Amino acid sequence: MNPPKERLGRLPKPVQWLLLISTSVVFSVLLHHWQVPASLLVGPMIIGILMGTNSATIAAPKQLYLGAQSVLGVMIGGSMTIGILTSFATDWPMILGVTGITLLASSFLGWILCVKQVLPGTAGIWGSTPGAASAMVIMADAFGADARLVAFMQYVRVVIVVGVASSVANFWVDPETLAAMGPHDWFPAFDPVGFALTLCLVVACCFVGQKVRLPSGPLLVPIIVTMILHVSGFFDVVLPEWFLGLTYAMIGWVIGLKFTPPVLRHAAHALPKILLSIFVLIGFCAGISGLLVYFMDIDPLTAYLATSPGGLDSVAIIAASTNVDLSFILVLQATRFFMVLAFGPSLARLVARRTPITSKIG
Repeated sequence: MNPPKERLGRLPKPVQWLLLISTSVVFSVLLHHWQVPASLLVGPMIIGILMGTNSATIAAPKQLYLGAQSVLGVMIGGSMTIGILTSFATDWPMILGVTGITLLASSFLGWILCVKQVLPGTAGIWGSTPGAASAMVIMADAFGADARLVAFMQYVRVVIVVGVASSVANFWVDPETLAAMGPHDWFPAFDPVGFALTLCLVVACCFVGQKVRLPSGPLLVPIIVTMILHVSGFFDVVLPEWFLGLTYAMIGWVIGLKFTPPVLRHAAHALPKILLSIFVLIGFCAGISGLLVYFMDIDPLTAYLATSPGGLDSVAIIAASTNVDLSFILVLQATRFFMVLAFGPSLARLVARRTPITSKIG
């Protein structure tokens, strides 16, 4: 027998959407006024969590979410330059070393969760993998893990990492730097033809990304295609700030609305240990960022965001709203993203074979 809907769930869906949008706008404006980085991601995400945990029955349309991923992919690809690729060619041992160590550390944490039987089956291994959250959920389900718990772990980590990274960015950017950056212009003049061409690229890449059956294809394909076009000088990305703001809000809503009462009830018993593992991973990555600051003379905020174990999309949004070396951050985050997709499943299966497996819950 299904439990009765909470009061929010009884409201008509158009009313729920109106409530979600209006409160997200108000809260995002407040966060922006308080100079919180990535306010248009953080605000809608928090409102989405509040509504999702109070039994809201709405969900972001799948195609709009995939489109938002593609917009972000085009933005990331358009941020790539020859200098970034040169940097990768020069520093590839360090980049691969940092991403490899992070992946091994997350797998070790997942192994502990499985050995201690905090989570059933291989859910702890898949859930601990940093980055590529949606892809890990899909892969975990395909390999027989409890997708509900994997999704819970992945998105709790994304929420915490976004909150911590946004707070660190807000703490690190001093008032003089903010004043020098000037007020944010959400409606600047832009090339309408270039914007139209960029939208065509977004739609085409999103379509291809879904057809190639690649995990996170709507995000990966635009990054690769746009990077090639932009670096070769054939294409300049035109994405107005207001349009990117809508994209950030959509991604925030999708993350937030995933936190439903059934998911919370399902994972409640393991929540303290899940949170502990997440903060251990965040602390480990912060330690790596400290080594980058010490040995490579990289500014602390850039190093922290580059090694942060959040999703490529959310970290890119935070980095784009602060005064950091965006290219370095994107190189490390994108490299880890691809390494997770390439080696994550094999590493998870390897760890699982050496772990006593318990059955699924529920």
